[in-house]
Amino acid sequence: MYRTKVGSLPDTLAGARNNSLYNPIGHLGNEGRLILKAGRVIDPKNNIDDVLDIAVLKDRIHEVSKEIKPEKGDRVINCEGLLVTPGLIDMHLHLGDLFEVSTRPIHGAAEDGVALGLSPGAGNTFLAPSLLGAEIDRGLPINMGVYLGAVNVLGTMLSVEELIKLFKGELDEDTAFEKMTRNRIAYLTAPLTVGIKDHMGHFIMSDENIDKIFEITSKANLVFMSHTQDPAHAERVVSLSKGRPVHLGHATAPGCGTHDDPVESMKAVINLLKQENVTGEFVTTMLRKGLGSRDGLQMTKASQQLAYDALEKGIVDILISDGQNDATMKGFGDTRDNVPAIIELAQMGVLSLSQAIATMTANPAKLLAERTGNKWFTEEVGNLSKGALANITVIDENDKLATYTIVNGEIVAFENRAVRRGEGAGGWVSKFGMVRNTGVGDLAAVTHVR
Repeated sequence: MYRTKVGSLPDTLAGARNNSLYNPIGHLGNEGRLILKAGRVIDPKNNIDDVLDIAVLKDRIHEVSKEIKPEKGDRVINCEGLLVTPGLIDMHLHLGDLFEVSTRPIHGAAEDGVALGLSPGAGNTFLAPSLLGAEIDRGLPINMGVYLGAVNVLGTMLSVEELIKLFKGELDEDTAFEKMTRNRIAYLTAPLTVGIKDHMGHFIMSDENIDKIFEITSKANLVFMSHTQDPAHAERVVSLSKGRPVHLGHATAPGCGTHDDPVESMKAVINLLKQENVTGEFVTTMLRKGLGSRDGLQMTKASQQLAYDALEKGIVDILISDGQNDATMKGFGDTRDNVPAIIELAQMGVLSLSQAIATMTANPAKLLAERTGNKWFTEEVGNLSKGALANITVIDENDKLATYTIVNGEIVAFENRAVRRGEGAGGWVSKFGMVRNTGVGDLAAVTHVR
């Protein structure tokens, strides 16, 4: 006769006893811990690479140690043979952009191990924080934030000085009403962004306007991200930076040869990335051994090698997906390539496994903290420190897939499938930190009383 060895089923399943309802889970309550047992924990920020247990309590990392003994009410995940890392941070990932009606890029990101995604939609206006913030309120499985489109930021009557005040949360409402918007929701939520992106591929701005964006981002502590595909445009943007911080988005794109020779283009961009005020990111899809997705641009083997060399030398230490391929507003890659690229870079010896994991955990968290001037990013995400938000990605090295994605203590995906009860786990990320609810999604139904 078959007997299960999975726990003690009579003690963990609802049923009936003595002609009445038996509900052991209800008796245990919701105060138990989630324990990840015996996984290989790799936490680059804390220099951890060891077989350990992790206990999560509510939305926080509660304990990391050699052995955590489960107690009544705890839930246990067997992570033996799996990698346990901080939740992946994808700081350049198109999510819910434009007319997204038939695909599920946000859920796809969760299924692929992303716990925090930042979306640089080409059409992002001052309404983007309220529109996507409302989606968080209605229930999304990951933490997310947006960059605004540079052209759109300059599309109101606000001066540069007033825009700086806006992003600091210091613009008075009368000025906003007269020169920016008659929509109070847009005005109040507009500062809840992480940066501004120059979309060269869609809009070409004057030198004067690019200088205005640099002035705004450098003084309001926002990320300035530039579309990096044409090396000549990248050189122009860096020259206009005048030492102010600039981040070159999807900096492997020039190596695909759309605007000039792929090798020479890649060399030119890597030289820009050596400057002190310039940082950049590489697309995971483009770094795959098989040259990645056929739905996006492909690097040549020679330009790809230049990217590997830049990673190995530490010139670039951040990876992003720029996904997703089946989204309406697609980028050059896909979140499905994030975990495989991390594993393959370690297998090829380009980076150690810890260094490879850091490219989508500790490293982007550090950059975001530096650019925004907010330690929230290094304290709360990108690491597995006690007290940090419980964002965790569990990876199977053999199939190169995310086995579990845990966001703010909730299991939101298992074996590349979204877990429906994980809806609502995510929060709204801004340069000021994260809120779990923006209030926009509740306006039509309720009024919050304080």
